[in-house]
Amino acid sequence: MPRPTIADIARRVGVSKGAVSFALNGRPGVSEATRARILQVAEEMNWRPHSAARALSGARAETVGLVTARPARTLGVEPFFAQLLSGLQARLSADSIALQLLVVEDIEAEMEVYRRWASEHRVDGLILVDPRVDDPRTEVLEKLGIPSVVLGGLPGKHGRLSSVWADDREAMLAIADYLAALGHTRIAHVAGLPAFWHTRRRIQALRDRSRRLGLRAESLPTDFSDAEGADRTRTLLSRPERPTAIVYDSDVMAVAGLGVATEMGVAVPAELSIVAFDESVLTRIVHPSLTCLSRDTFDLGRTVARTLLAAIADPAEARNVKTATPRLSVHESTAPPSGAAAR
Repeated sequence: MPRPTIADIARRVGVSKGAVSFALNGRPGVSEATRARILQVAEEMNWRPHSAARALSGARAETVGLVTARPARTLGVEPFFAQLLSGLQARLSADSIALQLLVVEDIEAEMEVYRRWASEHRVDGLILVDPRVDDPRTEVLEKLGIPSVVLGGLPGKHGRLSSVWADDREAMLAIADYLAALGHTRIAHVAGLPAFWHTRRRIQALRDRSRRLGLRAESLPTDFSDAEGADRTRTLLSRPERPTAIVYDSDVMAVAGLGVATEMGVAVPAELSIVAFDESVLTRIVHPSLTCLSRDTFDLGRTVARTLLAAIADPAEARNVKTATPRLSVHESTAPPSGAAAR
């Protein structure tokens, strides 16, 4: 059925379109009885304000947006993203604000969505994920003037946009120190996309600590999928001199890597130690359970939502919120390397 309009309501009630506009916008000019009748008919007809008209009136959309250019199939199996969305929605729903999520092919498509949503007044604010080195999205959002929060961004790296971030570098240093203390000297890092800031920080942290401690370490990029995580693990474990420890940038890739080690007859943790960068139900239900970095991802989502709501209320102030550094949670997948594995 066609979308009901103010003219449709006016015909049903028997008043002018101006009277309907006054009633729907809470303005004087109609009697209380007429206002009540107009509101009743609008509810019966399931009338909602048109986005273009709402934009012209300056009213809020009561919706915030999140657009991601990661593959939808990868996101569908990633507990981190699910917990993040849960935390976001928990805080937003307390203020009756909706979260509009869209998955696109690349950041060019992502930026086009931002432009369209801005022109249609579709959202009041935006959450930017996976910040990149020389990120073109920053300039687009600044020009559009939509209050935005960068998740994982560092202060000063994203213009006037607000950010919520954790210290990925410190977290990776803690992993390297722990593995070195166990006696590991050959460490591999199955990393994410090198264009992402958080991937760059982790790679550089491992490289810096390896130089200091005399470790042999390397990082192999992936698209965060379980398929590429398994592929990189198979490559590493097929070498004549394979690593004695592997650090994975996500729990999904770590579980895939554990499966490959089992397939190839490499015992975990006797011959190979595994560390995941995120803790989830996946890291706890596999055997052996995975040593990982632990943080409250649900609360991270709530923090991002609170920061965005504050930016919407006062767009002039950029907010940079540092959350707690993920802490190392040791489980069954790490141990000192055996004599044969070390040799």
